[in-house]
Amino acid sequence: MSTTPADQDRPELRKIIQEVIDAGFTGFTLRVNDERGEWVGSAGLAELGETAPPPIDGHIRIGSNAKTFTATLLLLLVAAGKVTLDAPVVDHLPEFELDPRITVRMLLQHTSGIFNFTGEYLEDGTVVPGIAWSGKEWVENRFKTYLPQELVRLALSKPPRFEPGTDWSYSNTNFVLVRLLIEKVGGSAYPEQMRRLILDPLGLSGTVAPTTQTELPAPHAHAYYRYDDGGVERTVDVTEQNPSWISSGGDMISTTGDLHTFISALTSGKLLPPELLAEMVTPEKKVGYGLGVFVTETGAGTVISHNGGISGNGALMYGTLDGTKTLTAALNYVDDAAMSLAPAFQQATQHLVQEVFNGPA
Repeated sequence: MSTTPADQDRPELRKIIQEVIDAGFTGFTLRVNDERGEWVGSAGLAELGETAPPPIDGHIRIGSNAKTFTATLLLLLVAAGKVTLDAPVVDHLPEFELDPRITVRMLLQHTSGIFNFTGEYLEDGTVVPGIAWSGKEWVENRFKTYLPQELVRLALSKPPRFEPGTDWSYSNTNFVLVRLLIEKVGGSAYPEQMRRLILDPLGLSGTVAPTTQTELPAPHAHAYYRYDDGGVERTVDVTEQNPSWISSGGDMISTTGDLHTFISALTSGKLLPPELLAEMVTPEKKVGYGLGVFVTETGAGTVISHNGGISGNGALMYGTLDGTKTLTAALNYVDDAAMSLAPAFQQATQHLVQEVFNGPA
């Protein structure tokens, strides 16, 4: 295990990192910023068959953490008067003939009812499939390019989950529509606006909205996927892939350092005006989701967060609203169609949040 700085001992954090590795993850890097300063540690392997741990500030695919970046970008356009939160989305994207009751706010809060293009798991146990994003089919087609419009149209070909605004259901489609809305009202490509309004002003040099870029910048740990191939179990390195299959639902690349800088800037009011930050962190009642963030109460006060996992990569991002504490982390692991490490991921996350934001149990 490596830690930085070397003279700052946080045995409780080192123990949790090792627990994550013992649970089956290949590698794990943790960064905590609090009243004791900054602590960073990593354990496990950057690459199967090698001995080096994951790089302390390596690049990682951050999955659904991207939703917080995307939501912030759209809120910046709201602040600039380009669009309003309660505007019908169809007024700006008429080509999709959306239900006129669906508002910009509903997209950001997952209350639109629009089908999730990566598939839906219904209350009765039924699974309604979307695009292929797992198993042998995904592995063999992981360099395929999907257009955002293609993903939206696939979703709209399926029945909605519920009437707009009447319930909550996590849907990647919402944030692909947000991407298209950003491009329409902002007048330029989503990656360009992300760079100009968020990444460059904050100096996030390790963060990128890759669109169809397949490589992960160095340094980085490796991501793996295990699948069944006619009765033969195969494990392949999927570090390189075309992330357009998830689009702005989770395609971004970042580092734990950049995630810390971003969440700190967001919570401290450096990105959004106070009234829009307040809107962002006001949760709906069912699961406590604001506008692109989960909102929870802890011993350290209100914490906003978003986690994400994508094909052998995972990332955590937490920050208190007063800006005094953040937790960011990167994971690399062997993924599979059954998402067999998901329970371990949840358990490790809960343990970390308890330790950092609530103190020892």
